[in-house]
Amino acid sequence: MNGICTLGNDYVYDQIVALLNSIDAILGREISVCIYPFDEQINRLAAEVAKRPNVFIYDDKDSIERWDQFMLAAAPERLNRSKFRLYGAHRRFCAFDGPFDKFIYLDGDTLVMNSLAMVFEKLKDYDWVVYDFQFTDVSKVYNIQSPKLLEIFEQSRIDTEIFCSGFYASKRGMFNAEQREWLLSQLRSGEAEILYAGAGEQPLLNYMVMRSGLSSYNFAVQLPENQKTGCSATSKHFEERNHILYDKGNRLTYLHYIGVQPKMMHAVCSGENIDFPYRDLFLYYRYLHEPEKRPVFSIPPENYQSPNPSLLNRALRKLKLITKG
Repeated sequence: MNGICTLGNDYVYDQIVALLNSIDAILGREISVCIYPFDEQINRLAAEVAKRPNVFIYDDKDSIERWDQFMLAAAPERLNRSKFRLYGAHRRFCAFDGPFDKFIYLDGDTLVMNSLAMVFEKLKDYDWVVYDFQFTDVSKVYNIQSPKLLEIFEQSRIDTEIFCSGFYASKRGMFNAEQREWLLSQLRSGEAEILYAGAGEQPLLNYMVMRSGLSSYNFAVQLPENQKTGCSATSKHFEERNHILYDKGNRLTYLHYIGVQPKMMHAVCSGENIDFPYRDLFLYYRYLHEPEKRPVFSIPPENYQSPNPSLLNRALRKLKLITKG
């Protein structure tokens, strides 16, 4: 069975609803969607999922614990944790345990813009399929100052195989217990130094895929230039037609709201007039099934990159100059 995966909790509720609604609109309500819990704060999310028969929250505690411990052993400095518990973005790795034979993972801050059939199709010939341009900036995945980097990976692989962990497709069982232990042994032997110090689980996942020698395919590398599209909201030139984005005439596969913090999206949905790239598109999908709840703004927006974009809006909202329809 094929399916879609994402990662979430109540903090990113508005983003997850927008993503799920884009899946409804573009892919249909028949495809199964699995949400991996970032932490235990999922009460609001669970209530939303209960309304959607094709969506479920992953509850295999053994699998979650297994990947928590793997992350703790592989890269403890990247792990989100408190005194009493582990939590975090690495739980997307649970997709390698199931429930789908083939899956596509999308970050919560993405919108599906096109059929994903071509992505699933590529999984017939490859272990790993992506569509992004992270390979143009190696420094956000690997420590380019490390002399070990080119000892482990050839430059040609570094130039073409790295990817953003916000969108990828793969298969169940890709990293079994034996493979996980081997990867840990390589990291402990000194190879951990080649990982970029930031970006959470993304450098580790790139290392896992490349070090394991998985066959990979990147549409952004392989497609002809006149067929490639961007995917990031930082690209300002996309054209919107009927709530779908196009890049120089080609329909996007997905849009990733890179750089727009969840708190900004939540603030907008709460009635604060903060502008960010493709905001109206996000609001369209967020309120696809309940358009009457979409915020209505009566003052000019503030840019999301302003130092404190919400302060003025909060004051104005108290004065009832911003309303939520």
